[in-house]
Amino acid sequence: MEPLTDLLNYLRPSDASTVIECSANSTCTAVHAVAASLIVLLILLTGFAYTTVLERRLIAWIQMRIGPNRAGPLGLLQPVADAVKLIFKQDITPTNADRFVYWLAPVLKVVPTLIVLAVVPLGPPMAVPWIDGNWYRVSLGLVDVNVGVLWLLAITSISVYGVAMAGWASNNKYAMLGSLRSSASMISYELSLASAFVVPVMLAGSLSVGDIIEAQSGNFIFNWYIFQNPVAAVIMLIALFAETNRAPFDLPEAEQELVAGHMTEYSGMKFAMFFMAEYVSMIGVAVIFSSMFLGGYHFILVDDAPWLGPLWLIGKVVAFLAFMVWVRATFTRVRYDRLMTLGWKVMLPLALVSIGYTAVVQVMLEEVENQTLVTAVSVGMLVLLMGVAGAIFLRPRDLTAELETDPPDVVRLDKRGPGYYILQLVGGTLSVPFTLFNMAYDSAANVREYTGTGQRAEPAAERSDDAQLPAPAGSSAPQLGSGSSGD
Repeated sequence: MEPLTDLLNYLRPSDASTVIECSANSTCTAVHAVAASLIVLLILLTGFAYTTVLERRLIAWIQMRIGPNRAGPLGLLQPVADAVKLIFKQDITPTNADRFVYWLAPVLKVVPTLIVLAVVPLGPPMAVPWIDGNWYRVSLGLVDVNVGVLWLLAITSISVYGVAMAGWASNNKYAMLGSLRSSASMISYELSLASAFVVPVMLAGSLSVGDIIEAQSGNFIFNWYIFQNPVAAVIMLIALFAETNRAPFDLPEAEQELVAGHMTEYSGMKFAMFFMAEYVSMIGVAVIFSSMFLGGYHFILVDDAPWLGPLWLIGKVVAFLAFMVWVRATFTRVRYDRLMTLGWKVMLPLALVSIGYTAVVQVMLEEVENQTLVTAVSVGMLVLLMGVAGAIFLRPRDLTAELETDPPDVVRLDKRGPGYYILQLVGGTLSVPFTLFNMAYDSAANVREYTGTGQRAEPAAERSDDAQLPAPAGSSAPQLGSGSSGD
């Protein structure tokens, strides 16, 4: 233990009173903001590159294949080879595409994945030496705002706009179907995701991600919120899988059905941006889930050696990424309506029940003095909640009865049914403002065409016989009515 003790003493200042808080120094604050931004971007971009290698090698191992092993030692330069290939591929823009939206969509998809971790601490505050000879205590994160959870919910919801815009601007039916799938499914699982976020917020009593992580410290791993409410943790896990469009929820880009979904018409570096956004979002959701339910950077010896915090967090993220790859290699893609049913009929009710369970336990901890009774009741409620969740998820299904049942009644849209007249009424009502706007625009265009001074043009019938029309430029033809004999 002596070498470890010597290393810990070397990595900490000799006198704790000489440590300067970075937040109290303007120069340190500016340098920290720039350095933290660059470090986070570097980690995400490097992690994106080698997450692809992890996925290909792990799936190859599961399927008893070799995987990439040609580019560099152990295939570690495969991301470089892929990047060079994508850079030199021809970048094609469809002729009838909306070019501005078509180019903006990949940017709107990738930017949120790069900035979502701005409010997540990647480690405990550390004392680091600087060139002026002083030690500064800096936070291992860009910023820890008191509404960090709201930031996470807002930024993770923006990326769906990139998918929707890509499908609409491509002028392609497959791409449009993929974007519609993403938009509809987003509503279903985002509600469950937001409800699952409420549980750690209630347990920690704060919307700050840093406070939520600190509330899970100590007591080895038993303070992690995954042990206090595993149902909410599973709901968030499933919702985050759907958020990243990963199998078995990769419905917007289902290649057997939609070619490549919203990315069908993209090539070159624009396709690479969508590709990068998917893998960077995998890293982002791994950090978010680890922070909400797995204690973040907290684990063994972090209190004595703060520099171990980022290493433990990296280990949790790698394990989460391996789990995501394993799920992709194991489970088949779910049907689109099954995902919607799962989001609305299973995940959302269970998320609301888990919120109620957490609220009851928190009130009991504050009001009841007998902690043994509180523990017994909370454990019993948790077991009951998990039993109900398991019964819903694992209930047997009679597929034969489903196939033999008559198809459900649908609204008839032909001219003999009421649906046709309802659609005509709604469509006619909605078209009134657009028709009025179009008429006003045409009238204004006609006025600008026939008069440049804002006055009404003189009708042709009211012109005098001596009214002259200018001769075309370059023409030597005489003007009528000018008093000239012509020859």
